[in-house]
Amino acid sequence: MKNIVLCGSMKVKDKILEVNDQLTKIGFNVLLPKECMEGLPKVYASRKHFERIVDKENTYVLIVNAEKKGIKNYIGPNSFAEIAFAFYFNKKIYLLNDIYEPYEDELIGWGVIELHGDLTKIE
Repeated sequence: MKNIVLCGSMKVKDKILEVNDQLTKIGFNVLLPKECMEGLPKVYASRKHFERIVDKENTYVLIVNAEKKGIKNYIGPNSFAEIAFAFYFNKKIYLLNDIYEPYEDELIGWGVIELHGDLTKIE
């Protein structure tokens, strides 16, 4: 079974949970940012979530880059840090939607894969 770590702004927590349900139905072991969702201190929550990213060999990362405050494909600073961390540890990284333009050069250069909203494109 493939593991997939979900990342994204807590402002789109409902979308993250929706994606969790969809991925679980198609056979993924989904790892949520539960400490972030529970509102635990950021230093603790971030460390725990980074551990999920590197914990297992067969782990992918999916950034739930939903629209936030009218900004399409939003990726915040914490999610961008998670992308960089996953890149460093040679994890396959997916974006739920399209490239977020402010980080376009890095995302393309690091081989991040756009799903255009289609979770079935995850290999």
